[in-house]
Amino acid sequence: MRLHRLDITAFGPFGGAQTVDFDGLSAAGLFLLHGPTGAGKTSVLDAVCYALYGSVPGARQSGQGLTLRSDHAAVGTRTEVRLELTVAGRRLEITRQPPWERPKRRGSGTTLDKAQTWLREYDAVAGSWKDLSRSHQEIGEEITQLLGMSREQFCQVVLLPQGDFARFLRADAEARGKLLGRLFDTQRFAEVEKRLAERRRAAEAQVREGDAALLADAHRMQQEAGGAMELPELTPGEPGVAEAVLSAAAVARSTAREELAVAHCRLSAAESAQAAAERALSDVREVARLQQRFAQARQRAALLEERADAHRGAQARMERARKAEAVAPALELREAADAEHRRAAGAEARARAQVPETFAEAGAAGLAAAARRAAEELGGLESARRAEHRLTELAAERAGLDRQERADDDVLAEAESWLGEWETTRADLQGRIESAQEAATKAEQLAVQREPAQKRLKAARLRDQLAGDTEEAQKRALASEKRAIQARADWLDLKEQRLNGIAAELAANLQDGEPCAVCGATEHPAPARKVAGHVDREAEERALAAYQSAEERHAQEERRLGVVREALAAATAEASDTPTEQLDRQSEALERQYAEARRGACGLHAANEQLRHAEQERERRTAVRQEAAVRAASRVGHRERLDREKATLEDELTQARGSAGSVAARAAQLERRVALLTDAADTARTAADTAQRLKHADARLADAAFRAGFDTPQDAAAALLDDAAHRELQRRLDAWQSEEAAVRAVLAEADTVAAAQQPPADVTSAERTAAVAGRRLRDAASVRDAAARRCAELDRLSARAATGVRRLAPLREEYDRVARLAGLAAGTSADNERKMRLESYVLAARLEQVAAAATVRLQRMSSGRYTLVHSDDRAGRGRSGLGLHVVDAWTGRERDTATLSGGETFFASLALALGLADVVTDEAGGVRLDTLFIDEGFGSLDDQTLDEVLDVLDSLRERDRSVGIVSHVADLRRRIHAQLEIVKGRSGSAVRQRGQ
Repeated sequence: MRLHRLDITAFGPFGGAQTVDFDGLSAAGLFLLHGPTGAGKTSVLDAVCYALYGSVPGARQSGQGLTLRSDHAAVGTRTEVRLELTVAGRRLEITRQPPWERPKRRGSGTTLDKAQTWLREYDAVAGSWKDLSRSHQEIGEEITQLLGMSREQFCQVVLLPQGDFARFLRADAEARGKLLGRLFDTQRFAEVEKRLAERRRAAEAQVREGDAALLADAHRMQQEAGGAMELPELTPGEPGVAEAVLSAAAVARSTAREELAVAHCRLSAAESAQAAAERALSDVREVARLQQRFAQARQRAALLEERADAHRGAQARMERARKAEAVAPALELREAADAEHRRAAGAEARARAQVPETFAEAGAAGLAAAARRAAEELGGLESARRAEHRLTELAAERAGLDRQERADDDVLAEAESWLGEWETTRADLQGRIESAQEAATKAEQLAVQREPAQKRLKAARLRDQLAGDTEEAQKRALASEKRAIQARADWLDLKEQRLNGIAAELAANLQDGEPCAVCGATEHPAPARKVAGHVDREAEERALAAYQSAEERHAQEERRLGVVREALAAATAEASDTPTEQLDRQSEALERQYAEARRGACGLHAANEQLRHAEQERERRTAVRQEAAVRAASRVGHRERLDREKATLEDELTQARGSAGSVAARAAQLERRVALLTDAADTARTAADTAQRLKHADARLADAAFRAGFDTPQDAAAALLDDAAHRELQRRLDAWQSEEAAVRAVLAEADTVAAAQQPPADVTSAERTAAVAGRRLRDAASVRDAAARRCAELDRLSARAATGVRRLAPLREEYDRVARLAGLAAGTSADNERKMRLESYVLAARLEQVAAAATVRLQRMSSGRYTLVHSDDRAGRGRSGLGLHVVDAWTGRERDTATLSGGETFFASLALALGLADVVTDEAGGVRLDTLFIDEGFGSLDDQTLDEVLDVLDSLRERDRSVGIVSHVADLRRRIHAQLEIVKGRSGSAVRQRGQ
């Protein structure tokens, strides 16, 4: 990973837009970020981390969202961080904008814009940037995958912030393993462990499943064999399961075959006995059937003899009905003619009752002639009907003219009344418009006064608040000053105590024969001894650090007090000394006046609109009045024409109506008369025709009854049968003949007669004998089937068990092999003496490489004293971990890294980080770390160690790698030429690059 360019806008202490050219700084291999305390050195690293991961490192993680924004930024400037870098051979540009509470574009107040993120990639072929994504989640996953590190791991390996750069050195085995696993991509070894464990579980499940299936088959064979098979208690997976199951199965099969042979013999004997019993039962049942058939035939013959007289009477009745059927057509014809004549005579009587009495005795021809005369008179009334209809239309038209005249009178009256009030209405509307215009002018004047009054009120409220904040800030500044003075006194006291006991510290390093560092003597007869409460260097350094921290807090409180005072002075200058309550009352009175003026001005538009509508209404009513006058003049002539036409039509109708009330009434009288006379003539002709047809039907009926042998037509009618009675009588005759023939045939059968002469058959005894034989046969067959089924099932289960045993043999071998490999990879096998998992073993090898690479630089930084080594001592649950120890060449002992002092911890962790970067870069497929940052820590080094550390860092340019040092140590500015200076000012910080 190599950084190229960083653009910062309104971020942290940077109020404006700032640009960092990392390509220029990295050309020297080693560059310095320096500036006064609080200027924003660490904020540059925060911006890099925020661009990559969307959050800042370490304890500054709370500075997210709106708090990332610079307090020095202009109101309309949005916070933005843009980083251009190369990672995994791809040149990318990441732009992030945190949430922004900006002023609303319309109205007062603010609105919150959501966070924005862009990711672009440079296309070398096209020579331009192309967009990849705008999703926070997608960009975060892409960057994390390309870098191969989480934010915390990035801060430990690449971006070493204040207080966190030694965390990897002192991390436990689990945390160290997570980082190494991500950097060296050892997930595949963990997958191998997981895959072996899964294969072991799968193979074990298959073996257990196979043994369970064998035991299930064995238990089923035991159930089939009953007590003939003994099976020991076995568990799936236990050795010897297959042999025990196959042995028990062989014994069960042999016993079952012997039982099957015995069952076959018993079944053959039962089948013979059952066949003989069935034949005897069939013979007895046939004799009983014939005897019963003969007895039933004798009974049916006796019943036929009893019904012989009724049969002969039915035959006679059927013969007389057949003769009467020849007379039936004539009877039906006579009845139809009689019914028709009665209907025609009734209709004639009803029609003659409706006509006038003068036509009561007239014949059909007279009635028809009278109907024609009435129809001719009806046709002459058509002209009178049209005149009557026109007269009705004239009346309606005259009524419409009257309604129109009344409506025009109302319109004229309303228009005159409205127009008479027009001048008053116009004057009122003009007055309202003038009042609204005056209110609008006043509202504009008050609006100019509102903003200054509101600003003064806001400044006064801020002035009151800052007055209290100033008092609180003064109290905190005094308290911090007291704590700093006390901390300095404590440090000086401890320093004095250490100087008093320095002889004991020097004496601790004396050895016989070695010269004393103070006097040069090689003999040490009475070396000083440490007394109780001795103050060592570490205690003095802790006191000094506490003093420096207290002094820094005091400086911060003083700066905060200055800021509050400046803000108080600005607020007082704007609000003057006027009390806040007075300004509040003035602002409220101004707001009330402004609101009243606004309400008055709101009616201006409405008043103008009402005046415009009123003028339009005046024009409309004037036009309506003129139109009504024109219509009144035209109605006079129209009414005179209607009156003349009405008089002419009334004379014509008087002649046409006659004695009737109207032409329609006269026409209705004539229409009814024509209808009645026509109906009476038609019914008279129909009655005469039906009387003639009835006379002919009577003659034909008398002739047909005589020829059929009946004395009168009434006798023939009585002899007739309807269809139901005829069918019933014929059915009775046919049933008697069928029964007689069937009885005669049965009594003539030789077998039936012979069986009737034998003794009665005993069917019950024969059935009982056959049932006993059948039951014995079924029992024998059941026993034989059960034995055969038992043999077949035992053979099938035995064959399946043998197949299962053959199939399980390679599975059991596979399980044994996989279980050994899985235990070895998981560190649970006895063959794995150190109980190390496969991934831990690989990571331990990588850690050894990292320790070796770090030792090369650590020895130079420590003047050959310290060496980093990997430790695989067991830690927790009896497993070996990823330990890291330091070997002290002065003592020859290996000790934990936690025992190093502050300065030693700094350059040891620095060497470890550089060694880790070397190994990751050299590892095929690893992440190349071309840019590293070191935030503080150089102040704990002496001059000689500092020179050695800088020499080591300067040698990194040989691997085309750059290291950025973030420090305010003055000596570094003389030793490092490429610098990025952070300049602090009232309007925010700015960056300056030099020595590129």
